Amino acid sequence: MTGQVIPVHGEGSAGARMFQAARAVLLAHAHDPVAAHAAFRWPQLDTFNWALDVFAPLAARLGDAPALFWEGGAWSYAALDARANQVANFLASLGVRRGDRVLVMLGNTPELWAVLIACMKLGAPILPAATLLTPEDLRDRVERGGVTTVVTDAGGADRFAGLPGALRRVSVGDVPGWQALSGADAQASTFMPDGATRATDPLLLYFTSGTTSRPKLVVHSHASYPVGHLSTAFYIGLREGDRHWNISSPGWAKHAWSSFFVPLTTGAGIYLDDARFDARATLEKLVRHGITTMCAPPTVWRMLIQQDLAAYPVALREAVGAGEPLNPEVIERVQAAWGVTIRDGYGQTETTAQVGNPPGAPVKAGSMGRPLPGYDVVLLDAAGQEADEGELNLRLGAQRPLGLMVGYDGDPERTREVLGGVAYPTGDVARRDEDGYLFYVGRADDVFKSSDYRLSPFELESFLVTHAYVAEAAVVPSPHAERLSVPKAYVVLAAGVEPCADVARELLAYAREGLAPYKRVRRLEFMELPKTISGKIRRVELRAHAARSVEGGARGALEFWEEDFPVA
Repeated sequence: MTGQVIPVHGEGSAGARMFQAARAVLLAHAHDPVAAHAAFRWPQLDTFNWALDVFAPLAARLGDAPALFWEGGAWSYAALDARANQVANFLASLGVRRGDRVLVMLGNTPELWAVLIACMKLGAPILPAATLLTPEDLRDRVERGGVTTVVTDAGGADRFAGLPGALRRVSVGDVPGWQALSGADAQASTFMPDGATRATDPLLLYFTSGTTSRPKLVVHSHASYPVGHLSTAFYIGLREGDRHWNISSPGWAKHAWSSFFVPLTTGAGIYLDDARFDARATLEKLVRHGITTMCAPPTVWRMLIQQDLAAYPVALREAVGAGEPLNPEVIERVQAAWGVTIRDGYGQTETTAQVGNPPGAPVKAGSMGRPLPGYDVVLLDAAGQEADEGELNLRLGAQRPLGLMVGYDGDPERTREVLGGVAYPTGDVARRDEDGYLFYVGRADDVFKSSDYRLSPFELESFLVTHAYVAEAAVVPSPHAERLSVPKAYVVLAAGVEPCADVARELLAYAREGLAPYKRVRRLEFMELPKTISGKIRRVELRAHAARSVEGGARGALEFWEEDFPVA
């Protein structure tokens, strides 16, 4: 008797069925996060390839529905899958094989999505790279990442000029000495994999943003990000047919979260925009393109609320923030203008979304939400004991979340340090209230003491941005002979406000009146905030700057202390 043959990959494969079964549990509890957390279990996968098992069947079902759209153009789901097949066949013709590492440096253009899906189908691990990387950054990534192939556009090719000639070089556009991606035009629009993809095989290698140290190389498998992002999909709340805009540059994990896996698993269309950020232009695009769901970092939201939001009749149903914690003032301003609540969430390059406010759940001001399905979160104090405030950890062992990284490539010691115990330490401090909501306190390295009180930079920053003069703020410790340190704020002013002593007096008085004495900001300086190319504030630079201004005895021209303004 002959049994039914179950395909290794594609619709009906064991991996595809287990993925869809796990997703069905979350869809069944879409409006009950507590029940979803209790019912959800990660699938136990042997073989899995998201591009073959999830995306290709979805593309066949959705056909002409838009997968990617931009100003003046669109690709359907069927067209994107067909183009990805052509690119996969083309890369294979150049010698790219399963396990070969491919660095991809492209902007938000449709070719990026085709190349990423093609590499996944081939089983070739991908190193996404931001388009702002320097030649030295790229050399480091190629060497540390063991890259065999690079794919970029004509504008980025020159930055690879000094790298080893043995690299395969593929360009979008014509570049002398490079293989043009247009060669894929002659390839078949169907693809046959050369074998099975193990769920544990490496898929994505991301360099962290490097806010405090040299960027680490995070390894994710064919399960940890594609399947792990079921938690992210539950948090973001996309629906089939949504028109989704994630304001993010390629090369960072947030792009994989919200510009790739979540929308292309859900059946949403992704808006592509590569223009330099401009608040008014962004608002106009939201209206013109009928965007229904939006994800943006706090920096973008803070710039948007400087505009008259009510003048833009957006069609947004869902809005989320990601990358850094979102100040309550921003959430309130957007809610007042559009009737939409920006839902904050939390995750890392090393994980998918761990904590969040999913659609329909009550949102508490300032909270990043509750643990998402699949994540067992515990707060540990300095002694390693469970507490209501402490470093956010993820339980390992039987509770190990599938969305957690494989480890740090080429660094077994650091991998053992974070994954070798009973819990994975995130390096972030949070507090939990009586309802289980988590509130971000700060990076473990950023929380500081003043007169023996532990202070949260995020709490002070969130207060400062409630003042109409303040667009952005970052708080760090400034050395003090008696108090050990005092809070110093680096402030970016709102449009039209000029930095001067009178503005400093106003802001310091605002802090004196609105904050407890031990918390209040006692020093401030007006300056642009140093950021990583992914947009995160480099507080390590600000801490060093604050220390130098005290130790060197020479304050900046736009630095003011509360002693400068005696209170009568």
